[in-house]
Amino acid sequence: MKMDMLKTNQTNWRVEKYFAALFLLVLSSALSARAELSVPHFFSDHMVLQQGKAVKVWGHASPGQEVSVQFRGASSTAKAGEDGNWALHIASGNGGPDGHLLVIRSGGDDVSIEDVLVGEVWFAAGQSNMMWKLDRSNRPEESITSAHHPLIRMFHSPEVTAEPPQGDIAGQWTICSPETDGDYSAVAYYYARKLQQELGVPVGVIVSAWGAKRIESFISRDVLQSDPVTKHLVDTLMRQEADYDPALAMAVYEQRNAAFQQWVDAGQPTDTPRPRPMREEPQRPLLTASQPGVLFNSMVHPFVGYDIRGVIWYQGESNAHTHLVPYDILLSALIEDWRSRWGYEFPFYYVQLANFKAPTSEPVMEDPWAAVQDRMRRVLATTAHTGMAVINDVGEENNIHPKDKQTPGERLARWALANVYDAKGIIYSGPLYESVEVEAGALAVRFTSVGVGLQSRDGLALQRFEIAGADGKWIWANAEIVGAAQVILSHPDVTEPVAARYAWSSNPEGANLVNSAGLPTSVFSTVD
Repeated sequence: MKMDMLKTNQTNWRVEKYFAALFLLVLSSALSARAELSVPHFFSDHMVLQQGKAVKVWGHASPGQEVSVQFRGASSTAKAGEDGNWALHIASGNGGPDGHLLVIRSGGDDVSIEDVLVGEVWFAAGQSNMMWKLDRSNRPEESITSAHHPLIRMFHSPEVTAEPPQGDIAGQWTICSPETDGDYSAVAYYYARKLQQELGVPVGVIVSAWGAKRIESFISRDVLQSDPVTKHLVDTLMRQEADYDPALAMAVYEQRNAAFQQWVDAGQPTDTPRPRPMREEPQRPLLTASQPGVLFNSMVHPFVGYDIRGVIWYQGESNAHTHLVPYDILLSALIEDWRSRWGYEFPFYYVQLANFKAPTSEPVMEDPWAAVQDRMRRVLATTAHTGMAVINDVGEENNIHPKDKQTPGERLARWALANVYDAKGIIYSGPLYESVEVEAGALAVRFTSVGVGLQSRDGLALQRFEIAGADGKWIWANAEIVGAAQVILSHPDVTEPVAARYAWSSNPEGANLVNSAGLPTSVFSTVD
């Protein structure tokens, strides 16, 4: 009898254990199916939403769960898909100084985002000159201590890479104050400050930039591969990825850095070539920051869909010596790529490279820096709703990062104020080459964006104009302003000129053609 009872108890225990395990399994499955409500990091306290739009909000929730968003008295709902992803649009309303609460609810979860401003939102990207911090620019103490601008907000992305396109990126919005703005992108800060002062509404800037990175890294590989001119960039990357040997790459890294350290320990002897160290440990090509599409996946794609007014861009230094593809083709590809991802043709304003390196005193046949500058200029004619800030008057001979970041920031703002916000009376561009004609042994060069007329900045004779005959030899030209928008070029030794150039040098010291607003003339060449 006792044995039977023991067997029965053991059987009951096994049954109870089985059902307990089954219950835990079902509970675990239910809990794993119920995803926590979440949104990307840039939907967070102190954010800025684009005014006057039905802005997109998105995130993750339990599959099939309804999600609701409330903002400024408006409400919108959506249902999470089988993958848990959801997205909806909600009216932002007009811009203003007051912060608002944005509440997202799903099931028993909610996310409350505080102090949300509504105003103008811009996306700022590029390499080190866009990254360059306010506390390292001109007069940092003056700029930082006076920077009480609570209606300016910034979100700075970290420098990260990714192989597949990402849906989120770390970071947080901050309020512009002396405690925060030293770490702000200086160009983005001066741009935002100018807009905020002129428009009187909040301005938010998302900064996603990484120093020393080439433009092709910011373009999606899909777009690069779809164009025969750029396809080889992706093909080369994929071959490098297939051939990548981690052990060999690390061995090369260690050998090169050891050689550099030996050179340093030896007192940096001048009769020994300086070894080239590697700053970062090697990574797979698909995770290397300058490779095609890598930074698009990690630092651009997460923001696709976040409503912006437009983009400001400062990049090109790293492409000035890598002419695998002409820069205008790459920049136009980037602009069209981003516009197609966002789904609308936003304005895109960029900074032309500053003057750099030792000034030249004689015409040169080739100059990669000037070539990139000229390719940037050409984008204005081929890609709609673009603008270029010319800064060949604020660079530094020995510094690829000129400290004057206020000038490029505010020259970018001129383009936006005049063309996006319809501000009147603003001359927003320096003179731009329009056409050239041969007239009686001279060249008549016409310009646009002259204001009330072309001028010499210093009142002296115009400099840095060149002409060439059929032999292709460039020489300095005599240049004279005729009328409001024309410069006549001539030289007694060139009786039949066929081509003209201006400021064709990395550092065209003395270039002095400006318009009535004092804005400098862009480099140009009439020869493709």
